[in-house]
Amino acid sequence: MPDPATYRPAPGEVPDEPGVYRFRDPSGRVIYVGKAKSLRQRLANYFQDLSALHPRTMAMVTTAAGVEWTVVATEVEALQLEYSWIKEFDPRFNVKYRDDKSYPYLAVTMGEEVPRVQVMRGAKRKGTRYFGPYTHAWAIRETVDLLLRVFPVRTCSTGVYRRAAQTGRPCLLGYIDKCSAPCVGRVSAEEHRALAADLCDFVAGNTARFVRRTEQEMRAAAAELDFERAARLRDDLGALTRALEKSAVVLPDATDADVFAVADDELEAAVQVFHVRGGRVRGQRGWVVEKVEDVGPAELVEQLLLQVYGGESGESVPREVLVPHLPATVETDVEDWLSELRGSRVDLRVPQRGDKRALMETVQRNATQALALHKTRRAGDLTTRSQALAELQEALGLDEAPLRIECFDVSHTQETNVVASMVVFEDGLPKKADYRRFAVRGDEGGVDDTRAMREVLTRRFRRARAEEDAGALLVAGDAELEAELEAEPDAEPDGEPAGDADGDADGEPGGGAGGEAGARVPAGVDPETGRPRRFAYAPNLVVVDGGRPQVDAAARALADAGVVDVALCGLAKRLEEVWLPGEEHPLVLPRTSQGLFLLQRVRDEAHRFAITYHRSRRSRAMTSSALDGVPGLGQTRRAALLKHFGSVKKLRAASVEEVAAVPGVGPRTAAAVVAALAGAPAPEPAVNTATGELVE
Repeated sequence: MPDPATYRPAPGEVPDEPGVYRFRDPSGRVIYVGKAKSLRQRLANYFQDLSALHPRTMAMVTTAAGVEWTVVATEVEALQLEYSWIKEFDPRFNVKYRDDKSYPYLAVTMGEEVPRVQVMRGAKRKGTRYFGPYTHAWAIRETVDLLLRVFPVRTCSTGVYRRAAQTGRPCLLGYIDKCSAPCVGRVSAEEHRALAADLCDFVAGNTARFVRRTEQEMRAAAAELDFERAARLRDDLGALTRALEKSAVVLPDATDADVFAVADDELEAAVQVFHVRGGRVRGQRGWVVEKVEDVGPAELVEQLLLQVYGGESGESVPREVLVPHLPATVETDVEDWLSELRGSRVDLRVPQRGDKRALMETVQRNATQALALHKTRRAGDLTTRSQALAELQEALGLDEAPLRIECFDVSHTQETNVVASMVVFEDGLPKKADYRRFAVRGDEGGVDDTRAMREVLTRRFRRARAEEDAGALLVAGDAELEAELEAEPDAEPDGEPAGDADGDADGEPGGGAGGEAGARVPAGVDPETGRPRRFAYAPNLVVVDGGRPQVDAAARALADAGVVDVALCGLAKRLEEVWLPGEEHPLVLPRTSQGLFLLQRVRDEAHRFAITYHRSRRSRAMTSSALDGVPGLGQTRRAALLKHFGSVKKLRAASVEEVAAVPGVGPRTAAAVVAALAGAPAPEPAVNTATGELVE
């Protein structure tokens, strides 16, 4: 366990100015990001007697091996930089005010020529108006189904819309009058856009004028004895009323506000927020976070507002933000920052009386109940994970619990399209950003399971060693090894967010431990960007999917790579036996063992990930074209040839002159295509010696 005194900066080195600081572990990973009005005073608090620190703060400073900082001009800049670093580095000890799921929004794509109503999740798109968030997607669909009677805006996809326009027949919603059918010209694009704008106004809370207008039209139709139209308008009025009833009226009309409440104890905090639009509760969100420091309610609210609104578009910030406590020292700065995001003035305040105070108390009760429920559920989960790691430590004879586990699996079809996967579990939970997948090359003369396993593990730890060497040499200015390293991409990241983000952090590190110019950077960190390298972190335990042969192959790979401080085991599928290197007999864990359950989950996740990658490669191999690999023939030219001739069979019968007649295909490329389809070697490309360019 690192001693904080070993990396404590001298008091004179730390500036007495606003800034943002980062703690890093021995591998160079950022584990905590914080901001301070005075860096000198704030950092001094971390290096006092350990017994006086908050439990999670003590865990953080004893996990860290260095601290660095960046000086900024104002506290607003510190807020923004702190948020950007938390988002970029995902530090394990930071409070993260975000959900474990994405909430759905009602979206109207006003940026399109013919707007569409739909349910959307994830990142906001330019030109689209969003309403929500809602707790459930079905709640949005029920509301939209009611409103389509009055505002028949299209809900179909682009493909369905184009197909209807081509055939001249609308979809079912067009026939039942729940769509104005702009696809077949029943209404013009301008009329349909007006309907979409009215729908947005109604959902935004401007409801009174639509209700009054529908009532007036209904009475006018009845006075003219047009009872059929009056009956339709009566049903429309009922639909509007039912849609309004789905949202409780809590504040006066035209009130747009987000109401926050926080319930916390020494270790955790529960957050609840009600989104009020047009005086009605349009959505509710809630989540529970862990606290790393003994911070008060004002500091919690400051961090909460920073992270909730920091990644949102400006239109997501309402006119009022009601909080239980104002931020401690930068209340005006936070208010100005929110106003800048929105583009108009935002009122940040604590409600003292009236309807808004009553609503705040309701949100507070929700937060208190959420924290109590979380403790009841989370206690068992934390206990189970801790028990599983402790059982593995005891069963495998490890010095400490395996907090980082990497599992490898090989997948192939009769030794073709051989691939492997690496999944990572930290603290008993999957860390998908660190997942990796390998295309097995067969460097060792075969592609059976054991040789593939040995190759993959060799590449994984060889890459880690190369990155470590490159990091050490680059500090001294040796960029040659880094170029060689980047030229050999051993593995691909998962489709999940990768762990090696591009781009640089806002600001340059200031003078501090690990932040001084020319200082030796940690081995797992790229000195150019300060970010972790792809294989920077060594596991505590390596698990392979298989029995004794796979374990022996993995042990040889680790020995060849010079790895001596990583535990190894294998889990055989048939009897769920745990194999250790050099042992004649397997280790049999009890069927009720939490450690066995964790190993099974890790193994099954590696198998799933390997199978997914194998299927994708096999699919690409089965659909590969005879034109693949032809020099000078890219996707655009290949598509042009197939469109011109209609099929590869007809293209194979064509001459060089006929192929060269296709726009964009020159004589040399045409000769290469004909040679490739005939089975002959493609002609060598001619090169202009003066310019170095290919000559057609």
